[in-house]
Amino acid sequence: MITAIILSVLFLISYVCHHLLSGETRFGDLNHDGILSPDEKILAGSLRYVYYAILITHIPLAGIVLPIILFTAYRALSGDYKKHRKIARFAWPVWFYVAVSGVVVYLLISPYYS
Repeated sequence: MITAIILSVLFLISYVCHHLLSGETRFGDLNHDGILSPDEKILAGSLRYVYYAILITHIPLAGIVLPIILFTAYRALSGDYKKHRKIARFAWPVWFYVAVSGVVVYLLISPYYS
């Protein structure tokens, strides 16, 4: 679990750096002009709604679960296993969803990177 936390922190740092240094990418923007034309919206189709539904759940859960993960790890490292298990029952499924949905969001948006 410590390895997973370290890898998650490294990913978070790289993710933040990437978004600070790169421009905005819109889902469906084939010509990379930052504007979705009606034709681009039609080509993206209903997959656009799937993308935004996943993204809308991923972003707030990613922000909420971070302090919960750290608190859960603290409980385990300090030896308070009863409280650790109680928190982990909630934290792990949310963390897993955030990890999987992040990969799905990336795979959906990656064709539109310039």
